[in-house]
Amino acid sequence: MAAMEIPASDVPVAVPAAGTPLLELTGVSKRFGGVRALDDVRLAARAGEVVALVGENGAGKSTLVKILTGIHAPDAGEIRLGGEARRFASPLDAMRAGITAVHQETVMFDQLTVAENIWMGHHPRAPGFPRVDWRRMEAEAERLFARLEVKLPVRAKVRDLSIAQRHFIEIARALSQDARVVIMDEPTAALSRREIDELYRIVRQLKAAGTAVIFITHKFDEIFAVADRYTVLRDGAFVAEGRIAETTEQQLIAMMVGRTVTQAYPKQAAPIGETVLEVTDLSHPTEFDGVSFSLRRGEILGFYGLVGAGRTELMQALFGLTAPSRGSATLGGKPFAARTPAEAIAAGLAYVPEDRQHHGAHLGLPIVQNVTLPRLADIGWWLLGKRGKELALARRFCERLELKAAHFDQAAGELSGGNQQKVVLAKWLATEPQVIIIDEPTKGIDIGSKAAVHQFIGELVLQGLAVIMVSSELPEVMGLADRIVVMHQGRVRRVFERGEATTEAVAATALGATA
Repeated sequence: MAAMEIPASDVPVAVPAAGTPLLELTGVSKRFGGVRALDDVRLAARAGEVVALVGENGAGKSTLVKILTGIHAPDAGEIRLGGEARRFASPLDAMRAGITAVHQETVMFDQLTVAENIWMGHHPRAPGFPRVDWRRMEAEAERLFARLEVKLPVRAKVRDLSIAQRHFIEIARALSQDARVVIMDEPTAALSRREIDELYRIVRQLKAAGTAVIFITHKFDEIFAVADRYTVLRDGAFVAEGRIAETTEQQLIAMMVGRTVTQAYPKQAAPIGETVLEVTDLSHPTEFDGVSFSLRRGEILGFYGLVGAGRTELMQALFGLTAPSRGSATLGGKPFAARTPAEAIAAGLAYVPEDRQHHGAHLGLPIVQNVTLPRLADIGWWLLGKRGKELALARRFCERLELKAAHFDQAAGELSGGNQQKVVLAKWLATEPQVIIIDEPTKGIDIGSKAAVHQFIGELVLQGLAVIMVSSELPEVMGLADRIVVMHQGRVRRVFERGEATTEAVAATALGATA
């Protein structure tokens, strides 16, 4: 990937804005052991303003959010809210002060109703009685959704709701607490286009009501769609702030990574070899039907489609996580029908799942153990005298992926989202497969990490591996894939060769349009 260092004089400096900030952080620092997470960071957000907090994974955004929401206390620095110095002893303390967060991974009580989740911790009480006023609670929840112009049954169990609906509950909960500052941390990561537009509308409502919104996202179209100002962090330090109207995407990228990223999708010309995977008429009772495709050695085969197209379900069936109802496959010229993931791995197929936190990594285990877990039989089950071999294997793949961590014994759960994704990639690459399926390889990671993952995928095919890449990002599919399989409602609608694929044609096919 071509890159160019930019001189310090080209990095925008702080730009003052009119009005006293509702929320202001100055000189905030935080260390965990010997690791510096934040160093002299500042941030300002005014009432009725959306501030985009941007930076690569590991830049310190998550630590800053945890300080604002009372999970961590800063080692140094000051937080001022409404002009008063504040220090939050707990999340409840921050919530009562008027700061709340809407996270990418919502944390709720799935067995409780929508209304119960909204009012958890501050239920309305019946006058004169020490009990919950259930009727008032549900009426107030309905009033909040009416204010947001969202239709959601307040008696529905949260377990039955979509991710978008859970986000709306989080926002309603913030309104129920008269939140003055709402932090949105990657809120659109798993939303459809319609749901994203709905979220934008609600952000504009919050802004009009005088709420300060801190919006964290890796998607630049979102930054320019909703934000008024930006604050950039890099390696735990403040880099710049300014008005969105006075910057460009390339300038933001340069501030984030310390260089200009000139090639987002570094497609490398790899020699295409013989067919390594052949799938014929593979079907599932409810998820997909009659899917056929081939994959060649040295090829990146992209799978594109809208939510519900059946792409992930197809990959899970190939990996032995679910059972197809009919169809056949060959891998490396041999019949292939994995009944379990272990059989798939033994045959030479690896699967990097979309949900890295729940299905990809053991967050409580060290990096080294995560990476070597599928290779324990080769290293030695009890690892007696095998520590050097284990570390060498982990280092080999982690360094190739440019993993950022304090040490290999650091728990995977302590890493940023992008670095967790790299650990998952390293784990499956350590199995040395013939075919690797990568589902949403860059979901929720920053532009710098994306470029590293894209480059690494290109290196895999240069080494003769065959890659299936499932992605919802059309530019990513168009930029990296040699061929694109487009699915719609569980069926393959068309396979595009690289030279014939256009953005309009691929998108129209995914929507079900006929040629």
